[in-house]
This record gives sequence, structure tokens and C-alpha cells, in this order.
Amino acid sequence: MEWDEAQRFPKELLPKLAGLGLLGIQFLEQYGGAGMSAVDYCICIEEIARVDPSVALSLAAHNGLCASHISLFGTDEQKTKYLTPLARGEKLGAWGLTESTSGSDAAGMRTAATRAGTCWVLNGSKTFTTHGRVCDTMVVMAITDRTAGTKGISAFIVERGTAGMAPGKKEDKLGMRASDTSEVLFDNCRIAGDQLLGAEGQGFVNTMQVLDAGRIGIAALSVGLAQGAYEAALAYARQRKAFGKTISSFQAIQWKLADAATKIEAARLLTYRAAFLKDRGERTTLESSMAKLYASEVAVRVAEDGVQIHGGYGFVKDYPAEKYFRDVKLLTIGEGTSEIQRLVIARRLLAR
Repeated sequence: MEWDEAQRFPKELLPKLAGLGLLGIQFLEQYGGAGMSAVDYCICIEEIARVDPSVALSLAAHNGLCASHISLFGTDEQKTKYLTPLARGEKLGAWGLTESTSGSDAAGMRTAATRAGTCWVLNGSKTFTTHGRVCDTMVVMAITDRTAGTKGISAFIVERGTAGMAPGKKEDKLGMRASDTSEVLFDNCRIAGDQLLGAEGQGFVNTMQVLDAGRIGIAALSVGLAQGAYEAALAYARQRKAFGKTISSFQAIQWKLADAATKIEAARLLTYRAAFLKDRGERTTLESSMAKLYASEVAVRVAEDGVQIHGGYGFVKDYPAEKYFRDVKLLTIGEGTSEIQRLVIARRLLAR
């Protein structure tokens, strides 16, 4: 709650998280990672989110977006140089896709990268960037050929301190307030040619592949947040008395708890199934979107019912219910809104 009130990212946690292998959960040991599976990753994110969704969000952004993009599409040299310190927890990662004029329509971005001899020069900005002000390494998507549509987008690795790269506005958020979110500005930011990540023009395609996996992490975060909100409501219902008995004895409360527990378990199984398929090397576009859609919307309902069960105490900061309620809404928006998930699911079903 102190981090939430101060909107402060707790950097002092990073060495502890790194010591547990949580900043390189799924990456190969040769690159400093913990070598765990996608299912392991879900369990880690879920357990952290039960207590502090903001910290879980930071872990998901670091592992599932920035470091994952480098792991999937970087050269051996790039993995050694950039992924290794990220996986060891020596550096913190950020991932820049969204812009003020391009959210769900990621292909509408304006940030551009132009060749300058053997270098690239970036101009533009990214918004709603997790770790935008505190990151050490950032993966940035930019247009390299405006005539090629989505095939004209490429990805780049940019390190903190590079001339022309600067943090912009820090967002004042409803929830997840301990997870740093801000703009990142690029003004004639010159980077070396070997900081192109993946093939030129493949940035958008690779981004969609990164998001397939990243959405499993957000689903796991949703499950964990829902579990934490449910447990808080259950504990309160067992000790709060009204009309001479605990409110857990009232059918209206029992049904809310029963529905929450059932839906959380269903969301967990959807999430673990997507992770299991990822571990088998299968494409998970459909399963990831289903898990993310269902788990995030279940989490919203469970958090809302948690506030209701707490009654007036759900509306004040003496109990955790109001924080879960504020934190949860991002999960139906980040890494693809619920509307985008339904679009992805429908397209996959109709393509069969």
C-alpha cells in the first residue's frame, strides 16, 4: 500500500526477485535464465499477483515482453549482450509498442527509424510503457518503410542513456500504481546497426508472436489477482458479523464465493492449458486469447464482488478489496483489450 500511495516502483525488490530467478524465469541457463517452463512462469506470476499485482505486472512486462522478444528473435550475440543481464536481474527491461495515436491499431504507429550510414536514427514516442522511466534496456517498434504497411515495421534494442532517448510524462494511474508507466521520447536517437532486432520489416509479425505468449502471463496475473481478492473476501466473510451471525452464513454471500471459486478455477485451467501447449512448441494464438479474455473478465467480477462483500469497508483503504478493484481493470485493457481478444478468437475459429 505504501508503494501504491507513493506511486513508487520498488527497485529494492529487484535483487531479491533476481535471487529467486524471477527475472529470467523461462530463459536458458546459458543466458542467465532459470530455465523454467511456461507453466512454471504462470505459477510464479500468479503467486506474486495474489499479494501485489503491480509487482506481478512488472515481472510480466520484463519477462514476457522485453526479454522474451530478445530471446525469441535476437542473434546469439544480442542474447549474450542484452538478454543475459536482463535474465540475471542486473538490468530491467521495457517494451515499446503503444503510441498516443495507436493502441489496438498497432500498425498505425508513427515512430520511425531511418538509416544513417551503418546506424539507425529513431524519432517518435511511445506511451503507456511499463518501466519507461526506470528501464535499462528497451525493445522499440518503429516504421522502417512507410509504403509496406505492417511489413514496414521493425524492432530495435535501445539502452538507457543513449543520446536522444528520454523519459516523458509519468502516468497517474487508477491502479497498478507501483508499476512505473510513462512515455518514452526519441529525438534523433542514433543506435548501431546491430541493434536491429530480428529481420527488417518483421517487427510487427514478431510482436504478434511475443503477444501470443505475453497474454498467457496476463491471464496468470488475472488468476492470481482474482485469487487474492477472493481470499480477502472469504476471510472477511468468516469474521464479519451481522444480525447475530457471520455473513458467510448468508446464502447471498455464499453464492458469490462459490461463483468466484469456480470461475477462478476455470480461468486457471484455461491459462495452464495455454502454457502447456506453449511448452509443447504449439501455436497458442487462440488459447492465449481465450485464457486472457476469460481470466481478466473473471478477475474484474471477483474483485467487484470482493468490494461488495466488504460493504462499506470495501470502499476504504483499511482493507485490500479496494486496491484489487483498482488494479484489476488494466487486465482487460493491457496486451490487447477484451474486444481485440474476441476479434482474435473469432478470426482463428473462422479460419478453421
